[in-house]
Amino acid sequence: MVRIRIKVGPKGQIVIPKVFRENYRIKEGGYVILEPADDKLIVRGVEDPKEVLEWIRSRRKRIKSREARLGDLINVDLEEEFEE
Repeated sequence: MVRIRIKVGPKGQIVIPKVFRENYRIKEGGYVILEPADDKLIVRGVEDPKEVLEWIRSRRKRIKSREARLGDLINVDLEEEFEE
């Protein structure tokens, strides 16, 4: 595990090093989730919903899929579909 010591500013602010921001897709103006866990604080990057929607749309085009419509799964037994 990599550990980097960083200084906390006067308002409790920290700077996340560039290598971590890039790796976890943390962008300026974006958001992170802070999650307390026992004796540590977990910082999680959050996907931009617009980027996720764009990825879904581009993937749908690539696999030539259409949008799901209400009732599409009415005749499908999901328990059978997902049995291992």
